[in-house]
Amino acid sequence: MHQVTLQEPFRALFYAPFYAALARGAYASEGVEVRLLPGTVPSLAKDSVLEGIADLAWGGPMRLLLAHDKDHACPLRLFGAVVMGDPFFLVGRAPRPDFRLADLARLTLGTVSEVPTPWWTLQDDLRRAGIDPDAVARVTDRSMAENAAAVAAGTLDVAQLFEPLVSAMEIAGTGHAWYAQASRGATSYTAFYGRLDVIEAKRPAFEAMVRGLAATLAWFAEAGAAEIVSTIAPFFEGLDREAAARAVDRYRALGVWTTDPRFPPEALARLEAAMLSAGAITHAPGFAGLVAEDVTARALAP
Repeated sequence: MHQVTLQEPFRALFYAPFYAALARGAYASEGVEVRLLPGTVPSLAKDSVLEGIADLAWGGPMRLLLAHDKDHACPLRLFGAVVMGDPFFLVGRAPRPDFRLADLARLTLGTVSEVPTPWWTLQDDLRRAGIDPDAVARVTDRSMAENAAAVAAGTLDVAQLFEPLVSAMEIAGTGHAWYAQASRGATSYTAFYGRLDVIEAKRPAFEAMVRGLAATLAWFAEAGAAEIVSTIAPFFEGLDREAAARAVDRYRALGVWTTDPRFPPEALARLEAAMLSAGAITHAPGFAGLVAEDVTARALAP
């Protein structure tokens, strides 16, 4: 039995396939005993891997793009794609089926403060639509929960939120999704990553985990939302199961989760473009410089 220490960045519903893999014993069935290190600060997951505290982490490829921008010799590499669509939404108090991104120029938007990627991708969408992101009035110092409450109270026009906050607001009648950022197309949000030397040293274990992930994603694509929620519920204290099931159905309909762990090059390219246009990075290593796709290819070879 291989042993792997896996670092979680923070707890979020859009990471559901990772929790499902653990809950269903998908890695154990492939001969890997996984010890999960719970996380609360997303940026620290990368440090855990770099410092050898964890063998592997899952998280945003944007963390690796930042690291490679700072150090072109950065040893971190991605493999095992899971969240390849943007999981954030723009949510307002009342339904607005005719919403267009250009409308943001006349509204006050509460953007995500917990992590930077949702704004980086949205500002790139605005630029592509011919809108100056600097023309949007933003509230940048509140949590998503605070922005959701402000929308519900009518003191904020629109908030950038993820699930299950969006579904909970819709069920309560306090908010409605105006725009799904997943509509921008494939964008890499979450995958496994590790150090090159550890990837080589633990390659059989990591390839086995990719097979476990592949089996989980196949199950995830077909299982009922209620079954998925019941499977991952132990990871979420006080989970609103109705909102979570609605969120799972919405994320699947939007293609937020991939159906197999092969990493789509276009998803990384779209994230790189957003970070470059936001000025978050000045250097993009490209697919070959950031993704160890050979791990996935060998794991899934016939």
